[in-house]
Amino acid sequence: MRPRLPSSTSAATKLQLRIFARRVALLGALVAALLALGTLGLALTEGVGDWYAFRWALDTAATVGGFPQPHTTAGQIIHVGLIVLGVGTLFYALATVAEFFVAGHLGDLLAARRMQKMIDSLTDHHIVCGFGRVGRQVARDLAAARAKYVVIDANAKNHELAQGVGVRFIEGDAADDAVLARAGIERARSIIVCADSDAENIFITLTARELRADIAIVARAAAEDSEKKLKRAGADRVISPYKASGTEMARLALHPQLSGVVDVDAEYRMEEIVVREGCEGARQTIGDIRGGAMIVGLRRDAAFQPQPPADIVLLPGDVVMAMGTATALDRLEELFKTDGEAPAARLVARAAERAGAGEGAGAGGDTGTDEAPQVASSGAGEPLRAED
Repeated sequence: MRPRLPSSTSAATKLQLRIFARRVALLGALVAALLALGTLGLALTEGVGDWYAFRWALDTAATVGGFPQPHTTAGQIIHVGLIVLGVGTLFYALATVAEFFVAGHLGDLLAARRMQKMIDSLTDHHIVCGFGRVGRQVARDLAAARAKYVVIDANAKNHELAQGVGVRFIEGDAADDAVLARAGIERARSIIVCADSDAENIFITLTARELRADIAIVARAAAEDSEKKLKRAGADRVISPYKASGTEMARLALHPQLSGVVDVDAEYRMEEIVVREGCEGARQTIGDIRGGAMIVGLRRDAAFQPQPPADIVLLPGDVVMAMGTATALDRLEELFKTDGEAPAARLVARAAERAGAGEGAGAGGDTGTDEAPQVASSGAGEPLRAED
């Protein structure tokens, strides 16, 4: 069962507008009934025509005093009743109108209409469903990229927060077809579903996919088992903030030479690797270290160079932006490790490979009775050839 969402300020404003309209209709009915009874009473008691009696009743109810006093007792009673009820109705009408304007309901309604006109003019925009911590960060990044976007959230506090920063905001349930239509889903480029509840995100994704089969949907999942459900509901991409942040923290802890990682595809990722003093890759050229990875950028101090040439020498403090497969980037990370044991191990391995290659070349047709030379590592990390 879908969770109930808190009532919104816009809904409260519409409710107050309906109440005001009902009060105005009631006032109109009371005035019409009062004038009808006054006209009938004055016509019967004073013996005047209907039109004259109507104008007399209207003058009396409005307390204008342009007509003479009634001559009969019954007419005077009707006259007093018209004055009392007319004045009471007038004060009730003034109080109703003053309450509507003082409470600001009309201003809220006009502001909502202005906001809707702004949203109706958008095309190729993004719809952000949810304005919590994740939604606010999404909105900040979209604003930094100068992208057009609309936020949908049912929380009145988030509405006030969005108004304070000038965000296009629709207060309502993002799983409602009418609300998504108001946000311009037919003209939107993508929908970013980042409500706090996984159940709510699934409902929003289902509704959005039903309304538009070709729109890109990026959804947030708090629980691991919600990722598959969101995929089945129609989400193109599912992001788990807790899982992603945990993975990133562990990766940076295991590889301190990294300053950032971006998963480009299932097989490829992009990394920012810091060149540190004492690592094997320092003071080597890009062509020497890149291997199967692609060096897409180099940041040195405040300067950034895209696609740096292969003959540039890397200095300590440089930040290398590389893209490639996990194998290629793992090899690149090893070159920029500052742990002294890792370079020694690599030198030992290379010496072993050279020794094995030399033995194979020198042995030729030997029967293999001679022992192969052994390789060991000294405490300083230098390869040593052991005596036979």
